[in-house]
Amino acid sequence: MKARHAFLAILMSFSVAAACPAAAQVLNEKQISLALAHDVAMAAVEQCRKDGYRVAATVVDRAGRTKVIVRDDGAGPHTVEASQRKAYTAAMFRVPTVVFAERIKQPAAAALTNLENVIALQGGVPIKAGDEVIGAIGVGGAPGGDKDDVCAQAGIQKIANQLH
Repeated sequence: MKARHAFLAILMSFSVAAACPAAAQVLNEKQISLALAHDVAMAAVEQCRKDGYRVAATVVDRAGRTKVIVRDDGAGPHTVEASQRKAYTAAMFRVPTVVFAERIKQPAAAALTNLENVIALQGGVPIKAGDEVIGAIGVGGAPGGDKDDVCAQAGIQKIANQLH
């Protein structure tokens, strides 16, 4: 009887072990660092300042959590919220917010703008290391999303050689 119980215990341990590898994988995900997030935000604000605009820039990590917010001197208080929501949207949907704005023109996708912190305004851009989104930047406050977008792209360009 003891041998039978031992055999059943061994058999059960094999079946549990066989089921565990798929469920117990460790994920390796790249994440934007505070230093890179700071550099991206500052470069974006500096580009907009050079272009004559006072803006806010927010950088979020891959999960949409805020890493850095920079509001330039003279930028309105609303620019912070706009930049946060643009960065969040770009990170969550893994596309520039200009692409997201086009996507929600489809009736089936229109309700996505009802999600908290999501906004369909140009000026949010994912930050990628290779094909992996590691964060996103949102810029708000220039007179038009296309101008916010230029500043966001300038911020990413500043660190492009460090994204690997």
